[in-house]
Amino acid sequence: MDDFHPELRRMARRLPRTVITKRSLPVLRTLSKAMDRKAAPTDVEVLTLSSGVGVRLHRPAGATAPGPAVLWIHGGGYVIGSPSQDDAGCRKLADQLGVTVAAVKYRLAPENPYPAALDDCHDALVWLAGLPAVDPSRVAIAGASAGGGLAAALALAARDRGRVDVAAQVLVYPMLDDRSARQAGLDSANHRLWTQASNVFGWASYLGGADPESAVPGRRTDLAGLPPAWIGVGSLDLFHDEDLAYADRLREAGVPCDVEVVRGAFHGFDGLAPKAAVAQSFFADQVDFLRRNLTQTESAEA
Repeated sequence: MDDFHPELRRMARRLPRTVITKRSLPVLRTLSKAMDRKAAPTDVEVLTLSSGVGVRLHRPAGATAPGPAVLWIHGGGYVIGSPSQDDAGCRKLADQLGVTVAAVKYRLAPENPYPAALDDCHDALVWLAGLPAVDPSRVAIAGASAGGGLAAALALAARDRGRVDVAAQVLVYPMLDDRSARQAGLDSANHRLWTQASNVFGWASYLGGADPESAVPGRRTDLAGLPPAWIGVGSLDLFHDEDLAYADRLREAGVPCDVEVVRGAFHGFDGLAPKAAVAQSFFADQVDFLRRNLTQTESAEA
């Protein structure tokens, strides 16, 4: 069993193994709503689309022509969370890449099971690709945890629905496969924040009565034709095995896929220790992937 990364060891010893459960959900949602009530930073536009979907828009400084964009999808086990929690990361993406970043406020389970969240994300993607400041041929989708799972599902939906040709997908320790919720021997004493108990609750809430063969990205067999992918995960993350398995299947389907495994990192480590060198390197790898897949065309044309 891996030990914790040296930069994360002290924090890991203080963190709980499980946070999101049916019992803790009301408290966590109250905290999330309190965060949402805070005034948005002056450089964030808070919008509501005609479909009712909420969006937080981060525009790059000095942009004068249609350019690349990223649709960001927040995490929270499909049951909690808000795009406001990722304002800092979205602003960093916008500034470092010079791209428009839209963070979507999708409907949460269990009140709104599949496909509500996916449909909200698709509505936001179509809207983003249609903005005058955005080049629709250079739009990426990205997300963390459940947001990474939704990003993977959105890549499949965008391919199948044919309204936006997604340029790239960034899946940050994505929640991809409901079968890991009950897989024997998968849970570990070194998992933090997200365990099989949380996973059972999250997936049951999201799926409702849906057929998992079509709703769960990790169960899909038709992966050909998807955009290039980046998948990053810690070796002490419950999603480690399913994420690497999905990367292998993407490659088998002919989809380019970069993989970054952070030895000794637990779920959500980068959000809890953003100043640690290991977290900054993890983020820089995502930025590099997006730069290669979103701005290389622009550089070649210049």
